[in-house]
Amino acid sequence: RHTDEMRSILEVGSEQLRKFFITPKSRYRKDCGRTLPKKGGNHLFQTLLKEVREYKRASIATPLFMLLEVLMETMIPYLMASIIDKGVNAGDLGHIYRVGGLMIVAAAIGLFAGMAGGRYGAKASAGLARNLRGSMFDHIQTFSFANIDKFSTAGLVTRLTTDVTNIQNAYQMMLRMMMRAPASMVCALVMAFTINARLASIYFVAVLFLGVILFFIIRHATRYFRMAFPKYDELNASVQENVSAIRVVKAYVREEHETTKFKKASENIYRIFVKAEHNVIFNAPLMQFTVYTCIILISWLGAKMIVSDTLTTGELMSLLTYCMNILMSLMMLSMVFVMLSMSTASAERICEVLNEKSDLSDPENPILEVPDGSIAFHHVDFSYKKDSQEPVLQDINLDIRSGETIGIIGATGSAKSSLVSLISRLYDVSAGEVLVGGHNVKEYEMEALRNQVSVVLQNNVLFSGTIYDNLRWGNLQATDEECREACRLACADEFIHTFPQGYDTRIEQGGNNVSGGQKQRLCIARALLKKPKILILDDSTSAVDTATDAKIRRAFREEIPNTTKLIIAQRISSVQDADRILVLEEGRINGFGTHEELLAGNTIYREVYESQTKGGGDFDEKKEV
Repeated sequence: RHTDEMRSILEVGSEQLRKFFITPKSRYRKDCGRTLPKKGGNHLFQTLLKEVREYKRASIATPLFMLLEVLMETMIPYLMASIIDKGVNAGDLGHIYRVGGLMIVAAAIGLFAGMAGGRYGAKASAGLARNLRGSMFDHIQTFSFANIDKFSTAGLVTRLTTDVTNIQNAYQMMLRMMMRAPASMVCALVMAFTINARLASIYFVAVLFLGVILFFIIRHATRYFRMAFPKYDELNASVQENVSAIRVVKAYVREEHETTKFKKASENIYRIFVKAEHNVIFNAPLMQFTVYTCIILISWLGAKMIVSDTLTTGELMSLLTYCMNILMSLMMLSMVFVMLSMSTASAERICEVLNEKSDLSDPENPILEVPDGSIAFHHVDFSYKKDSQEPVLQDINLDIRSGETIGIIGATGSAKSSLVSLISRLYDVSAGEVLVGGHNVKEYEMEALRNQVSVVLQNNVLFSGTIYDNLRWGNLQATDEECREACRLACADEFIHTFPQGYDTRIEQGGNNVSGGQKQRLCIARALLKKPKILILDDSTSAVDTATDAKIRRAFREEIPNTTKLIIAQRISSVQDADRILVLEEGRINGFGTHEELLAGNTIYREVYESQTKGGGDFDEKKEV
């Protein structure tokens, strides 16, 4: 009968562990508003366990040391009862010394096991966290832009920090408490029944009562914990947006608005955690109530049994000690289950990233060398979302010879940036094919392709470090002379010499200590250091004055004639001396030819050219026909 009751309590714990580790492939999380990835059918446990790797020994050693510690702790009350009954009461000093020595040995072994278990547990859990972060970060690097678009930047940051920390804490508690608490409870129950089965039966009532209460507490709290952690994404998004755009916030005096937005996100987390804690908070007082009730009952009944000579004083003391062991073990288990409840949502969010499959992958036998800078688009359609009704690019057909300079112009939203993103395979086409060097871009190894295509994006990014450090992103082995030559071509050399430390000047995070035009020229120089076969400038001279723009274009024409150059611009003066100019309108080719040919035969190009040369006007202005 007692065994059946004990089994029912353990089944409650097993059910909680099953919910944590095993998740059906298509399990729907209503609280989080998402479905788990179906690809691969990996369960949470299988996915996370892969990241233990070199810390398997520490993960195995931790529970073994915890078990050894429990065994030593269980022996001590039994030995103490022997000292009292056979040593103190019998006046046998030799027995006291012998058993006392055994107690000291048991305590020393228990202390060593506890310290070793703590050490290996910390090593295993911290190692798991390190591997999880490393695997997630490495996996994110393989994502296409389409994959990254599924996760917000703030969401990825939360997964790499808060969610991984939750898993780390849960794993450490599992390695230590999940072995120690059940083992301690079972050992204490066995020893208690060995001493007196009648009094030990009180423990079963207490364990059953606490097990049922704990089950309902965890069941209600888990729902709130699962809702809470996705809210961290909103909080981090608020902080990230505010800090990155702090100059705009201050310029428009919107500090109060941003503070209100942050407080709202923080308040959402606060409310959810308060609801969860309202459930969990009953755990401690119920535990204390049960512990003290058991102590009173055992003391009262035990005293009666001592009077009737059916129980000794030492046995009563041992039973009281085992009472504390049993109930404290159950309290430890409750803490583990609370932690598992908190970390379940984190585990799901981490596995979403790890199980995400990149839309882009290298072919089985990739081409490792780009022959030349020729580019061709054959009936290309492209959409950012597969289920999109209207494609961003429609039926694009282009043939660009290696070494040509191509200007690309069009109104905002005409898909200029989308077009050039397909060349280095930042996205894959929805239909048709893109050729570079006579081969489909899907046939190349992506690293080899992107090493031969330098892109200076619309939003220029510099990283913390010196100017030399930033330039060598283009070529890690570049000499100082090569860096200076690239800066000369990009007209960056002239302003770098005005800095007191020259090329060793430190760039602040985001390049906030240089102007927009200076940042653009440094990014162009960085791209040139790659010595690419194709150079793409995505509106990257918009912050540069027209005279400097002309110098940069002249340097390109004279110094890198064999590099194919694609220049996206809003100013016709930036592209009019290109070999050919592409006019895009709403994702379609409206015109493609030389400056003179477009002036003669393309209405959009001619109207914008005339409006700009007469002072003002660009592609975003509506023209009257």
